[in-house]
Amino acid sequence: MEARRDMMVKVPVREQEPQVRAANFEEVCLGYNKEEAMAEAERCLNCKNAKCIAGCPVAIDIPAFIEEVKKGEIEEAARVIAKASALPAVCGRVCPQETQCEGQCIRGIKGEPVSIGKLERFVADWSREHGFVPEAPEKTNGKKVAVIGSGPCGLTCAGDLAKLGYEVTIFEALHEPGGVLTYGIPEFRLPKEGVVQPEIENVKKLGVKLETNVIIGKSVTIDELMEEEGFQAVFIGSGAGLPKFMGIPGENANGVFSANEYLTRSNLMKAFRDDYDTPLMIGKKVVVVGGGNVAMDAARTALRLGAEVHIVYRRSEKELPARAEEVHHAKEEGIRFNLLTNPVEILTDENGWVNGIICRRMELGEPDESGRRRPVEKAGSDFRIDADTVIMALGTSPNPLISATTEGLSVNRWKCIIADEADGKTTKEGVYAGGDAVTGAATVILAMEAGRAGARGIDEYLSGK
Repeated sequence: MEARRDMMVKVPVREQEPQVRAANFEEVCLGYNKEEAMAEAERCLNCKNAKCIAGCPVAIDIPAFIEEVKKGEIEEAARVIAKASALPAVCGRVCPQETQCEGQCIRGIKGEPVSIGKLERFVADWSREHGFVPEAPEKTNGKKVAVIGSGPCGLTCAGDLAKLGYEVTIFEALHEPGGVLTYGIPEFRLPKEGVVQPEIENVKKLGVKLETNVIIGKSVTIDELMEEEGFQAVFIGSGAGLPKFMGIPGENANGVFSANEYLTRSNLMKAFRDDYDTPLMIGKKVVVVGGGNVAMDAARTALRLGAEVHIVYRRSEKELPARAEEVHHAKEEGIRFNLLTNPVEILTDENGWVNGIICRRMELGEPDESGRRRPVEKAGSDFRIDADTVIMALGTSPNPLISATTEGLSVNRWKCIIADEADGKTTKEGVYAGGDAVTGAATVILAMEAGRAGARGIDEYLSGK
């Protein structure tokens, strides 16, 4: 009976202590070793009608790969995962498993769900350390496809197409590939050299070519790719990198950043490292506006750079869109949460530098279109938070450059490309799209799901041709 009770509780995952990790950029979660992974895998019930698979946007055969981990056959587990995912080490770290695969786990009804994400991460890390690489196709079919953007959406689409025999070239606007995996998510959640770069290399080993410093719509247009360079189809996975702001007084002051710029300087351009010259404002008192994963990333980065950090969010903790794990880690590290609070003005000194922010207390009213209760201002509740840096983490939208330079490509009122969810088909023949460029800012795994859908759509299109 005692053993059965133990099976209800997941094997704990080792982490850096909060007071230690708050002062470094090393990965917070240390993951399972093989013994721990096999013990956790024993908790899987190997359900016949596995709901966890339905909860996974890319439909990994979760019971099958966990069964291999149980037996200690880690390479076989890696082969199972590789059929559905090109980025397992990434997904094992940043996917919101609690609302997807683990949220559907039968174990979670009366106890704790199986740690599917941590098991995926273990398999991916073992694969990297032991040199396992997914098999490339023996020959190509001679058909060329261009993929715009090397983030999770573009990498997934390119990998799936390469496995089907297409000659794929990814065009990346920045000088480093990886998209949001490289510029957006901090090292302490997703190491670049140890995790992101090897995953990108595995996609390239499938035969995918990758060109950086190519801005589609400026360096070359989609029409030129198709008419002059011989690409028979194009997939747009360019993401959503245009930051949003509130439009409040003082928002143009010195010391106000978008989270995009702040994180890009740190993650892509290594501003946190002494051996890089990238400038980054290291404030003593930082206010981060927003409650999503990006807000947590910006806040936890500022903390590691030595700041006292406040997160200001207009709803309550229950409505925070960030992953529960990220909120938990932020609190452990000492970040202060000002909930039911909304900025109304950014204050400056005589030289135009931020020296404070005026906030207003909120209360929750009736639910809005998102299903969350709408925040309502409380009259006469304004108060000041001293700050020398303000980071706006309010979401992003797609850059309109591609749509503006591509005739026949329709967008909606938010400048998002209109594309079919099932196959990525746009209003322009031969052009497909997915991920944040279509939906606006969302999660890594949903971008990957869209990349897979786009690959299916392009394969059907070119096979029919």
